[in-house]
Amino acid sequence: MNAPLTVQLRFFARVREQLGCSEETVTLPAEITTVGDVRHWLIGRGGAWARTLAMDNNIRMAYQHVMCNESEPLVKSGSTQEIAFFPPVTGG
Repeated sequence: MNAPLTVQLRFFARVREQLGCSEETVTLPAEITTVGDVRHWLIGRGGAWARTLAMDNNIRMAYQHVMCNESEPLVKSGSTQEIAFFPPVTGG
């Protein structure tokens, strides 16, 4: 059985504005093993979480400061992990 994992969640730009928070530290249930699982778990909170992180919204994710997709596995270690959510960024 997997052990629970503590992660630092960070939210940027429009995602932060819509959720009304920039970061939080959570202990994830043991069955969460990927970055995508974290997103689905947050969507399960309902309300602004479900609307903002909905699967049909184009949301970018980073794990340990590296861009990733939903299948990125979480590393079960003693240290706190970081997952970030943000909208696509354009420049110009």
